[in-house]
Amino acid sequence: MLANLSVGEFMTDKPVYFKPNTNVMDAIHKLLEIKSTGAPVLDDSGKLVGAFSELDCLRITVHSAYHEDMGGKVSEFMTKEVTSVNKETSILEVAEMFTKSPLRHFPVLENGKLVGVISRVDVLKALLSVK
Repeated sequence: MLANLSVGEFMTDKPVYFKPNTNVMDAIHKLLEIKSTGAPVLDDSGKLVGAFSELDCLRITVHSAYHEDMGGKVSEFMTKEVTSVNKETSILEVAEMFTKSPLRHFPVLENGKLVGVISRVDVLKALLSVK
């Protein structure tokens, strides 16, 4: 049954995203404000260039402890190898992808443009929707 449900039915369709030159402390504040574990990073043309996650934030914590500098840009700490999906991808396929990835969100792209984000929590919501 999950194989018949698509990402488009459960994704967040107005996702928060960051630019590569966003200050990391501003990005961390935003993630905490929206209670999210990560967000895509888009360049000025809207192309996906990475993801900024809580794991990247932990790297900043370690970096700042050694270098006594908590500054920097998202591009310096973001994950550059990011898996994306499309709206037609099945929830089952995304669940399998999450089991193999440290990321908790995948950007949803349509014609190379960000149209949403699917999270592990969204997959769980899909699971509960099947009765």
